[in-house]
Amino acid sequence: MKRGLALLFAWLPLIAIVPPAASVPAAPAGGAPVVVAGSKNFTESVVLGEIARLAGRERGVQVRHRRSLGGTRILWSALARGDIDAYPEYTGTLTHELLRDLPPDGGIAVLRARLAKLGIGITDPLGFNNTYAIGMREKEAARLHIRSISDLARHPGLKLAFSNEFMNRADGWPGLKHAYHLPMDARGMDHSLAYRALASGAVDAIDLYSTDAEIAYYHLRVLKDDKHFFPRYDAVYLYRLDLEKRAPRFVAALQDLAGSIDTSQMRAMNKAVKLDGKDARSVAAGFLGVGAGRGSTRGFWRQLGRYTLEHLVLVGISLSLAILFAVPLGIFAARRRRLGQIVLGLTGILQTVPSLALFVFMIPLFGIGAKPAIAALFLYSLLPIVRNTHAGLTGIDPTLLESATALGLPPRVRLWRVELPQALRSVLAGVKIAAVINVGTATLGALIGAGGYGQPILTGIRLDDIGLIMEGAVPAALLALAMQGVFEVIEHALTPRGLRMRAQA
Repeated sequence: MKRGLALLFAWLPLIAIVPPAASVPAAPAGGAPVVVAGSKNFTESVVLGEIARLAGRERGVQVRHRRSLGGTRILWSALARGDIDAYPEYTGTLTHELLRDLPPDGGIAVLRARLAKLGIGITDPLGFNNTYAIGMREKEAARLHIRSISDLARHPGLKLAFSNEFMNRADGWPGLKHAYHLPMDARGMDHSLAYRALASGAVDAIDLYSTDAEIAYYHLRVLKDDKHFFPRYDAVYLYRLDLEKRAPRFVAALQDLAGSIDTSQMRAMNKAVKLDGKDARSVAAGFLGVGAGRGSTRGFWRQLGRYTLEHLVLVGISLSLAILFAVPLGIFAARRRRLGQIVLGLTGILQTVPSLALFVFMIPLFGIGAKPAIAALFLYSLLPIVRNTHAGLTGIDPTLLESATALGLPPRVRLWRVELPQALRSVLAGVKIAAVINVGTATLGALIGAGGYGQPILTGIRLDDIGLIMEGAVPAALLALAMQGVFEVIEHALTPRGLRMRAQA
């Protein structure tokens, strides 16, 4: 039995070693630097990220695109930390959200000087102004005689829904509500889903990007910004200044894109991806007049294999570490009753932190990618294992412990030969719960660049593609069931026959 318990705690950490080795990309031939470009979690940013990747490739630079990493703050922090080397941004976001000490109409020269102090470069504008706007269904706006944002104040009963980022930005809902004295409240919603809510009549007005293809598709009226609240949002690329030495050809490729994309071209590319279902790689390649590369021809099974491997890395490492830490913590909590309540309380508090918030909290410590996701999943796994280990040990029949003491067994021997075998079913139940929770929660890792099954789910939400959502959701559900089955087999194998018979009686 002791050997069985040792095997239980020994085999799981192996997961933490094998998958990462398989998932590390091969070093580029000749030692050439690999540039990492990022993009936000909306279609236009992904397309611009692909344009940057392909433009760099045409200059002989190896560029990896980490798409759909999240919102502005995540990309900005990743650039500052060096987790990514470049990403598309907008001047209005820089002046109103990221660098609030700048004058709003300072221009590119002012931005370039300010960013240089942070080690960040900026290209000249790409050629289009993707400003924020507020939109309504044309028929509804005509019925209520609403043409400008000021007109909204006359209809306090309107239901407003804005993108989650817009809800908290200085140049978003808080400032807009104050500037126009709007009496109603608004709720946050994913930008892509807000269009469907507006079209169905569930909400009356949403925030728009002026280059969104959905404006024409859903026959929306863009309300006039009669108080000129929204600044210009000229699209640019931000990049780390050390790229001018590490990969000067990539910087030159970004600079050459300045002035090359007008509003109609960007709107057409957004439409091709969002409404026509084309791949962002092929759309970007079509704009540049180049080949899309290997990425666009990957088969379904190859993609699924990559997502599965990434998901197993997240779940395997976090769960292995949680077992190694949580089981001793559970033993400690059972042995030291008063301090044990503190341990249980702290792990319980961790479980109450919203999943996405905990993932984001890990970014300053670990950057973006798998590491912060693993750290967050590790913390989420502690409570069920600690609590079940504690419950299993404290629920042992006292007469059995008295008999072990009467036999003169030392505390350590008693723990391994008597207590842990008796508590094994409870411990494994906690591990099983943690594993199933991890599989589901790990899908959020895609928001911070960790990959896994969350990648097709997020892409499907962004593109309003149920098929893509199912490509991630169904394998995640199957993996959770598989994990549950694996631990039930382990439980059956490691539980002594006598205990199994007593449980079945």
